[in-house]
Amino acid sequence: MSDLRQILAQGRKSLGLLLGAGAPASILVDKSTGDLKSDGVPLIAVTAEITRDVLKALSSKYDSVLNALVSDLGGNPNIEQILSRVRTLGEALGKSPVHDFDGPGFTQLGEAICKKIGNAVDVRLPTQPNAFSELAGWIGGTARDHAFEIFTPNYDLLIEEAFERAHIPYFDGFCGSFEPFFDPATIANAADLPPRWARLWKLHGSLGWDENSRGEIVRGKGRAATRCIFPTHQKYEQTQKLPYAAFFERLRKFLQLPDSLLITCGFSFSDTHLVNVIDESLSANRAAAVIAFQFGSISLETAASRLAHKRANMSVYARDGAVINCVEAQWQPGDLPHPQWAPIRASYWGTNQPATDPCFLLGDFSAFARYVALTRAEQAQSVEPVVSKEPTS
Repeated sequence: MSDLRQILAQGRKSLGLLLGAGAPASILVDKSTGDLKSDGVPLIAVTAEITRDVLKALSSKYDSVLNALVSDLGGNPNIEQILSRVRTLGEALGKSPVHDFDGPGFTQLGEAICKKIGNAVDVRLPTQPNAFSELAGWIGGTARDHAFEIFTPNYDLLIEEAFERAHIPYFDGFCGSFEPFFDPATIANAADLPPRWARLWKLHGSLGWDENSRGEIVRGKGRAATRCIFPTHQKYEQTQKLPYAAFFERLRKFLQLPDSLLITCGFSFSDTHLVNVIDESLSANRAAAVIAFQFGSISLETAASRLAHKRANMSVYARDGAVINCVEAQWQPGDLPHPQWAPIRASYWGTNQPATDPCFLLGDFSAFARYVALTRAEQAQSVEPVVSKEPTS
């Protein structure tokens, strides 16, 4: 942790952050006002809860076909897997019915699913200081040799709001004002942009993306625009039309940089496509490293641990233990390197809310954001962030 703190404070390394659904879920708010509240509800529910809510909302009209699809997909798929199957059937079937639905019927179902997902993630960032604002402040407040890159499969606009409130410039792959268009050439030559510009890559799409009259993906179509959320796997091949494949390639190229470090937080490692990119990149570049901060205990973080057990340049830091250099063990906090480290240790090791045995805290995004924000301080302040009460994925 001493080495990591030094790396984060210096701004010399190629640093990236992969944020999963657990990031917004770690921020607890009052459901009626949207303000921060220590015993409130998650700002955005985790994927499993969104899946249940979307299926329930669509059950009155699509109950039989959704039940059939859930059964076809093994009984417990997430909403993205269901949407991918729906879109595949919509493209392939034509007038031939499956589960009593033809191609146009599945297309309509896909649009309905996207709309419900959009409703679930269409939230505003709380006006009070929060984990996203602390992360943005740290990114914009550190002089860097290389631009900081954020990769996320989340659809929400929370990171964008945090950057813009703090007047931190960032590039997300789109250029223009009226209908910002996707520019793969600038992504391929992202090093030409100033390093003080953060990079934001929305791996699965975003609110506000849509197709224009020419069939091109554009940004800035308002929060109600949800058509481009999570494309089918076939569309990953359309690199000239859609940005998704270019963003995955950007992740691959980042992990091919000399001495790059990717930190993950709130990510369950259940996305096979994304995990494969990380696995292949770590195998090809032994100088790259991934540190995965996981919310649950090490016995529950099986997907992340499985990869860390075979890649020595990936480490998993869980609540009660870790996998480092392919070795799994429980945490055993040692002596403080200096008396002033007591409050610094309190920023990553302590009790959760409600009170538990001491554990590693940085699997919670709120604690992680507070930790990185304090790396610029010579002595961290022992102010406890609001942390989640329920495990996130």
